[in-house]
Amino acid sequence: MLDLAVLADRLAPLGIGDVRPLAGGASSLTYTGVRDGERVVVKVAPPGVEPVRHRDVLRQARLLRALSTSSVPLPKVLHEDAGAPVDVPPLFVMSFLEGSSLEPLFDLEGDGTDADVVSDRLRDAARVLAQLHAVNPADAGLADEPVVTATEEVERWSATLRTVDAALVPRWESVAERLRASAPRPMPPAIVHGDFRLGNLLAVERHITAVIDWEIWSVSDPRVDLGWFLLNADADTYGRATPYVGCTPSGSELVATYAGERGQGVPVGLSWFVALAAFKSAATWALIVKHNRRREEPDPALEAVAADVPRLLQRAEQLLS
Repeated sequence: MLDLAVLADRLAPLGIGDVRPLAGGASSLTYTGVRDGERVVVKVAPPGVEPVRHRDVLRQARLLRALSTSSVPLPKVLHEDAGAPVDVPPLFVMSFLEGSSLEPLFDLEGDGTDADVVSDRLRDAARVLAQLHAVNPADAGLADEPVVTATEEVERWSATLRTVDAALVPRWESVAERLRASAPRPMPPAIVHGDFRLGNLLAVERHITAVIDWEIWSVSDPRVDLGWFLLNADADTYGRATPYVGCTPSGSELVATYAGERGQGVPVGLSWFVALAAFKSAATWALIVKHNRRREEPDPALEAVAADVPRLLQRAEQLLS
């Protein structure tokens, strides 16, 4: 655990006070504070471990700086501190932006936002995703980033699935093999968020105000993001009875909005990428269930998701057929 008093002392020379935890941020620790009367957000790598991969907060800051002149709505990086890992974890400070992060087809209670407002948020999110993918990685100073192929994504999530109880993920190896055997021809690489969905965006009324939570960004095929966005914008994915089921735009409408913003045709091979997204979701939730079962008091709500994992793999199989 990070000592809040130690963090406050570290931020005090920057003029940041009233430091307190901010909800969210599973891969890095997130806090809010006040500087010159304005709220700021502080992201800190977990102490005691190497700040690599999803824990590399300075890599996230680099991405935000790289996109700062683009049309993608983002917080502004205000300060970076490399610390002295692993005892003094790296951190960065960014501007605080207003907005809510409702996940309309997963959050069971909703938050009272009108369905037509949520629908417009999804449409605006499709436009924002297109704006992100329109940024040339080299022009943004990211030419040195390795390009992650779609099949490498399959291998990444296969590695996760090998670590979980096989009973949770029936026939996952078969799905992985079908994904490998049918991968579409790659598109020119783009900057990919990696977890682009409304829950990782801030919105005020009908408009997206910021794309947040960049822990797993990469340079990859843009359809990796689009497939994930479409999977999470489909009420059938998790089958949860939220207030917005039946009220949100169809996948085809969101794809058309994305393509229109990019000024290009509808990307080919999208079914494969939605299947990849279902495979990734199965792996992600299986890992969450595994960790939940190791707790002294497992969360029943997380355990309930275990039943969704085989269905996600079946969804991937159907899409690949």
